[in-house]
Amino acid sequence: MIELEIAEAPCCTPEGPALLDADRAERLAEAFKALSDPTRVRLLLHLAESADGTACACHLPDELGISQPTMSHHMKRLVDAGLVDREQRGRWAHFTVRAEALEPLQDILTAAAGSTAPRQR
Repeated sequence: MIELEIAEAPCCTPEGPALLDADRAERLAEAFKALSDPTRVRLLLHLAESADGTACACHLPDELGISQPTMSHHMKRLVDAGLVDREQRGRWAHFTVRAEALEPLQDILTAAAGSTAPRQR
């Protein structure tokens, strides 16, 4: 029996885009987790669209149709994820979107959208 040697071609080129480091990936994942709840998405968008990008906690429950404890829980998650800043003004907390914290999320989504081939319908 004659044995043939078949040279295996590499499955892909070793050169590709640089991988995201683990620490940065963890921070981004936490931000995406914070946005995995529809109420938090609504809160973030409401803040972003508010005058000066700031809203008082006294108005949020009624404007979004949620209870005050629910609003507090979700705002804490957004603050902890670094997407929103909280400032105490007298009795009430005021919340502001941290636009610079959203930029890395936008960059990841833009890169992912740009690297996928168009879907055929």
